[in-house]
Amino acid sequence: MKITFLGTGTSSGVPVLTCKCAVCSSLDFRDKRLRVSILLQEGNKNIIFDTGPDFRQQALRESISHLDAVIFTHEHKDHTGGLDDIRPYNYLSGLKNLPIYAHNRVLNQLKQEYYYAFQENPYPGVPIIECNEVVNEPFEAVGIKVQPIDVLHHKLQVFGYRIGDFTYITDANKISDTELAKAKGSKVFVLNALQNSPHISHFSLQEAIEIANHVGAPETYFTHISHKLGLHREIDEKLPEGIKLAYDGLKIEV
Repeated sequence: MKITFLGTGTSSGVPVLTCKCAVCSSLDFRDKRLRVSILLQEGNKNIIFDTGPDFRQQALRESISHLDAVIFTHEHKDHTGGLDDIRPYNYLSGLKNLPIYAHNRVLNQLKQEYYYAFQENPYPGVPIIECNEVVNEPFEAVGIKVQPIDVLHHKLQVFGYRIGDFTYITDANKISDTELAKAKGSKVFVLNALQNSPHISHFSLQEAIEIANHVGAPETYFTHISHKLGLHREIDEKLPEGIKLAYDGLKIEV
């Protein structure tokens, strides 16, 4: 299994365009973060987790030749705003339905935002989508077994996911012991770490470190990083062994 971090950033705490802070003016490519998303490749299958507003740019950058499914964590715009850009993949597949997987609440939100794709007689060229509801039980996405992990993003229910030895959780600030136990035994664990100070709906860096230590994966990567966390190089050097900051374009084998 191959994982590519398409984006490791966030819309939370984004500075104004004229910001001159150290991160925003950094020349280190690792400090340039698009909205959070990953590409999971298993055999010849390509699965995207969340299509944020930067999805088109990310897909072009990584030369993603085909797309087999999209799995959504939740309905916030920084995770769903690029769904319309699946249309080229519909075309390349011969206008086949692209399966998407999400909580029913998220599916309903997508049907509102992208209503034109779900009309009885849709306009030619709109996204062609097959909706699949996710509940907190294992399911298969295009033949790949996926285990949902139920977490809280302040008061909003969000799904993290485990696929084999890989666990991915973003946009969370609370995980029950029962749900976190699903991540135990993972070889690679990905978790959100927004900033140094506490936040109402995201783990802080220290909270993320504590969660990572509890899971005990050999490799942990932090994502959904805001500019408030600091420079990649400086933060990465201070992290415990086995824990690193992810960055856009990072590729790992699991």
